[in-house]
Amino acid sequence: MENPGLVVHGQTSSFSTALRSLVNNPQYSDVCFVVGQERQEVFAHRCLLACRCNFFQRLLGTELGPGVPSPVVLSTVPAEAFLAVLEFLYTNSVKLHRHSVLEVLTAAVEYGLEELRELCLEFVVKVLDVELVCEALQVAVTFGLGPLQERCIAFIEAHSQAVLERPVAEVAAPVVRELRLALLAPAELSALEEQNRREPFIPVEQIVEAWKCHALRRGDAALGALCRRRRGTLPREHHRFLDLPFK
Repeated sequence: MENPGLVVHGQTSSFSTALRSLVNNPQYSDVCFVVGQERQEVFAHRCLLACRCNFFQRLLGTELGPGVPSPVVLSTVPAEAFLAVLEFLYTNSVKLHRHSVLEVLTAAVEYGLEELRELCLEFVVKVLDVELVCEALQVAVTFGLGPLQERCIAFIEAHSQAVLERPVAEVAAPVVRELRLALLAPAELSALEEQNRREPFIPVEQIVEAWKCHALRRGDAALGALCRRRRGTLPREHHRFLDLPFK
């Protein structure tokens, strides 16, 4: 009877370094993504993405055929966060940064990358402070991340003085910038505009852009992401003109 073979391992560091060199490398790539509002081109390899992530397996299995890379537009994920996702998929490790970790966490949740999500959550907890906690709480509530939500609430309670000493408009600014006002019906937008006159939390320019989307019955190319529905948003009658291709 033949003896069973023995699995031996080479150096993982050199293997990881070699794969990391393929991240956003056009050489041998067979898919090109256009990501973020800046529409940055990012190159990747379909076979690797498909075997590591069910989201990309479904996306690339139906969108693309063989041959020249075809652009796949992912406008809602910032380029830095998308590159972090690719780094994790290629090397099973990722370098996280305080200023972008919540965007990476959002992408991990949307792409169903449980391990990356947990790594991001661990990092957020480590770097949580009065500057980050409100935005982290918003992400936790949006995606139903109970432990992170509890941690943020506990942090705010423990540091309430430091958090509340900041002007309300300053605390709310990161959230306000992400409001997709164009998704509101005209009557709702009018009511919000009236309330904003009494309590000015939303920049007037942001409300003007929302009215422009309604007037032109299309989103502006520069602010396209804010004129499109988020995943899970219930469609409404006036949404039908917001998803038209930009010209």
